[in-house]
Amino acid sequence: MMDRVNRDGLVMLGCGKMGSAMLAGWLARGVDPGAVHVIDPQPSDWVQAQGVHVNAELPPAPAVVVVAVKPQMMGEALPALQGFGNGATLFVSVAAGTSLRAFAAALGTQTPLVRAMPNTPAAVGRGITAIVGNAHAGAEGLALAETLLSAVGQVVRLDDESQMDAVTAVSGSGPAYVFHLIETLAAAAEAEGLPSDLALQLARATVAGAGALAEASDDSPGQLRVNVTSPGGTTAAALAVLMDRDTGFPALLPRAVAAAAARSRELGQ
Repeated sequence: MMDRVNRDGLVMLGCGKMGSAMLAGWLARGVDPGAVHVIDPQPSDWVQAQGVHVNAELPPAPAVVVVAVKPQMMGEALPALQGFGNGATLFVSVAAGTSLRAFAAALGTQTPLVRAMPNTPAAVGRGITAIVGNAHAGAEGLALAETLLSAVGQVVRLDDESQMDAVTAVSGSGPAYVFHLIETLAAAAEAEGLPSDLALQLARATVAGAGALAEASDDSPGQLRVNVTSPGGTTAAALAVLMDRDTGFPALLPRAVAAAAARSRELGQ
């Protein structure tokens, strides 16, 4: 797959934090810097130091175009790439809220398209990305997109694009929920008398460690919770609050995810 990219080239439209994370992963996996063409009005010093082409002449028929601009910039940015539509070039979008139908309307109905939803842990190689393609992308296009996106973490394939709103609400927006948990856990530790720097260190390490354990363990998250909860102990006292069906996580998280999914559907219309 990477041989095709090295031969025909890869164009990246937008190279901010997410784009830079992907670029670093590709280069580490053997993509030739000379095969990469970045289009970005304000490329970072890091991007310009990687040996890739920046805002230069594009290859005539690149293997892939990765669209990594913000959704509100899409209308202005896509017209420059219309010449690659309706051909063999695969378009991979990591922009939230822009549907396959919208891309087909802008680029041509015969264009191979893959829509992807990564998340910010991609910056440290621990992301998870959901992908779905149109009929013109086919198995080969999905495989190429998966190869590229696996450079920054896990990749899962969706059965249907309609699942993308739920993915956006859970894994796309989900890191922000976890960051807020760290914030509030640290604030609670401060309220119990711990210094702010120690409180934040404990909260960060606890959430990161618990997440790593949940991913590595064969036990379900529910069983891991039981394992650390002694009857009548301190953890049980806290969980009585957090697991309350009216005011705890069982009430709050479904509402939060539903709100994010609803907003994702609105943005996609």
